[in-house]
Amino acid sequence: MSLLFTPMELRGLRLRNRVFVSPMCQYSSRDGLPGDWHLVHLGSRAVGGAGLVMVEASAVTPEGRISPADSGIWSQDHAQAFRRITQFVREQGAVPAIQLAHAGRKASTDVPWRGGGPLAAGAGGWTPVAPSPLPFASDYPRPEALDAAGIEAVVEAFRAAAGHARDAGFEVVEVHMAHGYLLHSFLSPLSNRRTDEYGGPLENRMRLPLRVAQAVRAAWPDELPVLVRISATDWVEGGWDLEQSVALAARLRELGIDLVDCSSGGLVPDAEIPAGPGFQAPFAQAIRERAAVPTAAVGLITEPVQAEHILRSGQADAVFLGRELLRDPYWPLRAAHVLGAEVDWPVQYARARK
Repeated sequence: MSLLFTPMELRGLRLRNRVFVSPMCQYSSRDGLPGDWHLVHLGSRAVGGAGLVMVEASAVTPEGRISPADSGIWSQDHAQAFRRITQFVREQGAVPAIQLAHAGRKASTDVPWRGGGPLAAGAGGWTPVAPSPLPFASDYPRPEALDAAGIEAVVEAFRAAAGHARDAGFEVVEVHMAHGYLLHSFLSPLSNRRTDEYGGPLENRMRLPLRVAQAVRAAWPDELPVLVRISATDWVEGGWDLEQSVALAARLRELGIDLVDCSSGGLVPDAEIPAGPGFQAPFAQAIRERAAVPTAAVGLITEPVQAEHILRSGQADAVFLGRELLRDPYWPLRAAHVLGAEVDWPVQYARARK
């Protein structure tokens, strides 16, 4: 039997398979609200057979968006707008999920197809925040360092966003601690130069991310899982690395986090990343084995046999697919055929099964 198409249980939730849709920004929201594009984008991946369909990084505050066109989950208006999407995803047999995020010093940028550069205040931008007043790159603005009140507000924003996500009908939330965004920038010594209890030693740099994870876990139903995405390494000497990631993952497990989603990079613009097929899967394996927590692998996973091997070799418990599912929303149905797994097809598409 294919392990990729063996159901997976996380707390009281049963997922029909281990093919997860990675959160991918669509830059198609107005005031953080999802629209028809999101319904079709996310709904088609559920129709295509994925076990879990995750909404893009959705900001817990307006200022936490990467761009003004990003998704948000900071109010009941957002919860209401997402309900038709979560209902449709569930009706197709998939689990609806959402990534809770704050962009930190990488906020206030334009959409990628207009260059993706920083936006000035007059062009719809705002002043980003960070652990320390260090810009992401030379052409980015200097962020404001969060003070004690600002840190408390971040924790509360994530807690409140978890409540909105549940009201929206999501069954899984993922806390975004990767790719150079706010929580990752607290973790890495390259971006966190604080001298208070949130900077310096590893225990201090982990303090805010762990507080956020604890707040989200407390606000989320006990019977439903909470995931965390991390960057397992900055790919830069002296930065965040695998050893620190193992320590963080162990602490997250103690707080009740159910799975660690293992990505990498994003903290600095000039990191040399040796990208290749499945290049981040070894991080997922190391964290799975050494922190004793379930993991998911992500990054250039494109072929069914490759995904099956990652699971069978013990590198991860599930796989997140991104660009491959943009190219082919029905990849899970094709993968099941390749691997000889019997899966249900949408009845409307049954004529194409053979």
